[in-house]
Amino acid sequence: MIRVDLPGKTLICLLAVLCAAYPVEAEFLSARQARRPPRGRIACLPSPTMGTRYLDSDDLGRHSIRFTLWEGNGIVYTCRGGHVDVTHLRKVADWTAYLAYHLREMMLKNETQMSYKMWEPSRYHVEIDYPPGWEYLPAESRNAIAREAAIDLAAYLAYTASVWHEILTWHGFKGAGVYPEYHSAFSWEDNYSNAMGSYIAALALRDRQREYEEAMTLYLDQTIRSLGGRPRQVARQAGEAVRGLWFTGGFVIVTMVKRHLDIGFDTGSITPWLVPGMADCPDGEPWLCPVPTLNAMDKHRMRVHVEIQPREWEKGAILRKAYPDPKTRRNRIDPTKHLAVIMDEIRAETIKRYGATADVYEAPKSELQMRTLATNADPAASDMSLDDEGTQPGHSR
Repeated sequence: MIRVDLPGKTLICLLAVLCAAYPVEAEFLSARQARRPPRGRIACLPSPTMGTRYLDSDDLGRHSIRFTLWEGNGIVYTCRGGHVDVTHLRKVADWTAYLAYHLREMMLKNETQMSYKMWEPSRYHVEIDYPPGWEYLPAESRNAIAREAAIDLAAYLAYTASVWHEILTWHGFKGAGVYPEYHSAFSWEDNYSNAMGSYIAALALRDRQREYEEAMTLYLDQTIRSLGGRPRQVARQAGEAVRGLWFTGGFVIVTMVKRHLDIGFDTGSITPWLVPGMADCPDGEPWLCPVPTLNAMDKHRMRVHVEIQPREWEKGAILRKAYPDPKTRRNRIDPTKHLAVIMDEIRAETIKRYGATADVYEAPKSELQMRTLATNADPAASDMSLDDEGTQPGHSR
């Protein structure tokens, strides 16, 4: 006969009651889809320079976790969310779905540790402390709670990994093995687009009537539409309007002189950088994209500890930021403790390199910039206005 102590019995009863509030079903990936990690996608900068792909917001195609010719990737402009990198968004969403599948399996098996690798060589370590009596819950109740907990934790892990990627690229990481990606680190749409990916993936995974890819297609289209998505020429026009203010350069070489360093963990959301006065954009309020945090696990009565083990060439410089005292230095990063410390150091370096307002939002103010904003320029005219410098081709972010 199995014996359970009184606190354990009490918590079992409580969880059994609470699970009634959870959705009965949520469409996860199939076992076949989750057999291997999501595919990579080639991203681009938001600036109107070489390698940038602008999209019409009403023609994003069908989402697919595997290779497809029917999926649109690139940059869209929205009235309430500014530039959105759909490629970044899709990548974070797919990793959310992939991790949710494996986290749910882990929870149902009552396993406490999981280790995995994502885009870069870094390895992630997750440890879960379940509530007393977890293993004695009825299967239906435990499955309902595990589904919701897996979605919340996966969204946090996928978004955190996107922040970690930006940190790596700030320190010169070569994602494609050729070009350092420092020039793209924390560009003005990065964190916002990544957070939106985890947010939309959670919506898709909680859809009780649609499979993941169908739900992602639906909720991505709905979200971009609700934010006031515009045609591709407006996205290009918005990028051109901040030339000289948010980035400098021409068609081949570009420098991001503004870096959007807000990762949202302190406030729970990220505010987008809007370009004012864009065609057909009313003066609406920006939509603050929610950022997933580990606090979401409290409602599931689970305690989770996450660590990142850097394995890249750049790890030394990052670990020195996380552990200023060499005597206390370890070879792992605790996101809840160290990301804020690392970001403070990156902010100081940004200001030193690009000026006191390099991490602060600024709207175009010059006569030339405002004239660009007021004119609904077509793509051909924008192309002709470019000089012979610019950005490197699409990178592997």
